[in-house]
Amino acid sequence: MRILHTSDWHLGRTLHGEDLHPHQEAFHDWLVEQVERLQVDVVVISGDVYDRAVPPVAAVKLLGDTLARLAATATVVLTPGNHDSATRLGFGSQLLKAGVHILADMPAIDRPVVVPDEHGDVLFFGLPYLEPDMARHELAGAGEPLARSHEAVTRAAMDRVRAKVTAHTEASGGAPRSVVLAHTFVAGGAGSDSERDLSVGGVDSVPAKVLAGADYMALGHLHGCQDLSASVGAPAWYSGSPLAFSFSEKDHRKAVLLVELGEPGQVEVERIPTPVPRRLTELRGTLAEVLARADQHGQDWLKAIITDTARPAHLLEQLRAVYPHLLHTEYAPEGRTTTATTPTVRRESSPVEVMDEFLAYITGGEPTDVEHRVLETAYQAVRAERTEAS
Repeated sequence: MRILHTSDWHLGRTLHGEDLHPHQEAFHDWLVEQVERLQVDVVVISGDVYDRAVPPVAAVKLLGDTLARLAATATVVLTPGNHDSATRLGFGSQLLKAGVHILADMPAIDRPVVVPDEHGDVLFFGLPYLEPDMARHELAGAGEPLARSHEAVTRAAMDRVRAKVTAHTEASGGAPRSVVLAHTFVAGGAGSDSERDLSVGGVDSVPAKVLAGADYMALGHLHGCQDLSASVGAPAWYSGSPLAFSFSEKDHRKAVLLVELGEPGQVEVERIPTPVPRRLTELRGTLAEVLARADQHGQDWLKAIITDTARPAHLLEQLRAVYPHLLHTEYAPEGRTTTATTPTVRRESSPVEVMDEFLAYITGGEPTDVEHRVLETAYQAVRAERTEAS
């Protein structure tokens, strides 16, 4: 069986104000082409389909169109992430066309989608994002609520999955293979700045061994493609997001995963690079040094950190003239003593001293002699004007 694993589409998201919708449309077109070209049997989407609980109309339409196109050639299984509203995403799931399965119902965690192949049945389970404060009650059954932690609720969910696999084995006489879609932060995974914090009680991750027991763990939440099989003790991967959503992801190699599921114990995983609209680049240096690198990075999405001792005039205008896709600029002067606290205006301070302190607070360093003389000249000019007026 050929499975294509993807996650964290974050439809409706922007990158420092840049509209990503056209690039997400391009990825979806590419994805449908890959599913057809590779003759994929099942597409699994492990959460964070949308970027927020109430997505924009364009994002909803894009998801609907994409699911319909994928379902024309493959079975589609998806589960909500922490950015999605499980209720909204799962609404009408019973009415969807054949081939699309939205596993958003927490009480139905142990009701898998069954897809057979020449080696028998494959059970696809969906673990949506399990908010501990809610899941600890729903997964406890008639007993006391579970501990308020990601580990406790994930362990309870996986216990149900493992019990269902055992029951299926006893009923059919043969051991099925299982694939679990889980949207969670597994301990040992490498995060980035663009993932929403999941901390509960100071702990944001689930111990890897809690997830053992499936033939393949299709993980979602972390935006970097990474292999956690050694930690989990079974094949377990994050596909990562298909596009970058912060400059902390500039070194990621975005991908989807092609999973070849053979006989029990036979699993092969291949990374397939996704189309990237343009590189993310971070340049640090003086304005002259950053401008000099436009030949190599002029078409990149750019984060510029400018280190001139004195803030260059018309900084943004100069950068945008050669970097049309500039997204973020920081001024971090080097060689100047930074001001750690907000200045306090003292009664005995002269107006020029107050202006010096304000400039130091704004720019992050003590005013230069030239800056001080400009402020002094301006102050004296105002005083002279007021004296003449009186």
